[in-house]
Amino acid sequence: MSGAETLADIEREFIGEVSPTAPRIQAGGHPCQGIYWAPKGRRPTTALIATHYNVDFSEHYGAPYFARRGLGFLGWNTRYRGAEDLFTLEHALIDIGVGVRWLREAGVERVVILGNSGGGSLMGAYQAEATAPTLAGELRGAGAEALANLPGADLYVSLNAHKGRPEVLTSWMDASVVDERDPTLTDETLDPFNPDNGPPYSAGFIARYRAAQTARNQRITDWARAELARVNAAGVPDILFPLYRTWGDLRFMDPAIDPSDRPSPGCYAGHPREANRRPGIGRTNTCRTWLSMWSLETSKCQGGPQLAKITLPSLVVQSTADMGVFPSDARAIHAALAAPDKTLEMVPGAHYFEDSETHRNAMVDLVAAWIAARV
Repeated sequence: MSGAETLADIEREFIGEVSPTAPRIQAGGHPCQGIYWAPKGRRPTTALIATHYNVDFSEHYGAPYFARRGLGFLGWNTRYRGAEDLFTLEHALIDIGVGVRWLREAGVERVVILGNSGGGSLMGAYQAEATAPTLAGELRGAGAEALANLPGADLYVSLNAHKGRPEVLTSWMDASVVDERDPTLTDETLDPFNPDNGPPYSAGFIARYRAAQTARNQRITDWARAELARVNAAGVPDILFPLYRTWGDLRFMDPAIDPSDRPSPGCYAGHPREANRRPGIGRTNTCRTWLSMWSLETSKCQGGPQLAKITLPSLVVQSTADMGVFPSDARAIHAALAAPDKTLEMVPGAHYFEDSETHRNAMVDLVAAWIAARV
């Protein structure tokens, strides 16, 4: 869908708002920004909101499709759009709250959280915090007050969502990295691209590889914690560091692991062997960002504990040709949700349904019908 003529029946409104913990910058930009999509001439009483950790969701691919079905859609960005290396969960949730509150004040009676792609665990964390606040003690003043009073949603939709930020990074990590400072060094016995190891990969190799991925995440966590303490002692609040080789999930190369309709070998960035040599997910972090977003030990961006707080009617939708979210991920999300009313739907299509207009429309019809049955 492109061109002004295809949007003639849709109204789009740019929204720029300050946050309780971030003012408008001197150049004019607001920390919270987005676009509200709605059917022309109508004021929807039900609207979706979608946000990502760092990807600009203001022009989310689903926005015009949902608007054509009579729903509002707020493609919303926090202060961390394009600035993932500075991310902290507490402030991101406060910024999402600004968007939800804007919808309520605009006359929306029923708000639908849409947790799409990497934004799945972020939106899950938002609704969890709105349901049972636990993070307010991390901030003071306006920040603590905002976290303790986040406006909740009415329905929850997980769409091709990763289980959680630490989980997806760890499952994608190349476990054969020897030295985080030198991306050229490799433990050949764990190299997923060494044909001696597979594919197909043996059960024993898979177990060793997964354990090594977890150990790699923990090594970085231990280093980040110690390094943060060291530089803080010298009066430096934080430092940046790079992360290499993060396209190493064995499922990218071996379709027998977590079978689906995905092409293989393949990942979102092309062939995994080549993608793994280039900057990828989590490529730059501060120590605080690593501990807040990516660490298996310390991050609150893990899906399971947050989803366990969500009792809203919930829908989990997973496309069967997704190259980065797999059937077991969707089943784990569905199992973790505490909602008595929860549904899991497997549908055809790629990650953003960019492969087929038919698949995209079918997904939107499915979600819209599920919403309509509950409002």
